[in-house]
Amino acid sequence: MNIDSIQNGIVIDHISAGKGMKLYSLLGLDQTDLSVAMIRNVHSKKMGKKDIIKIDADINVNLDVIGYVDPGATANIIRDGVLVEKRTIGQPELLTDVLRCKNPRCITSTEQELKHIFRRYGSGERSIYRCVYCETKAE
Repeated sequence: MNIDSIQNGIVIDHISAGKGMKLYSLLGLDQTDLSVAMIRNVHSKKMGKKDIIKIDADINVNLDVIGYVDPGATANIIRDGVLVEKRTIGQPELLTDVLRCKNPRCITSTEQELKHIFRRYGSGERSIYRCVYCETKAE
């Protein structure tokens, strides 16, 4: 398989195998007309298998979304075909307007202008996110 390099954009690398599609959806890439390559189950010496997303456009990507889906992922910024920055991503403390609270009694269900904010509790794989208004666990 041959996927061309990009000239200006972002490469999200080291995504745990199987998490790429969730990330693709949460970043809203499924609703754009950008040139995006989603590569799944790529062989990796370090990880065994991984997913990669290449976005051939100079756009701002919400790093908190990446950190929520896979805090071990990296974001590589490409300009004029050259890697100019490599960002290691960790778990964000807060997620704002990334997820929606599923609790029908949450104030965000009736007050449409309120931001959906989730706070992280714990760390590592044991961490969970809860709605700051009603404490409902994110799914």
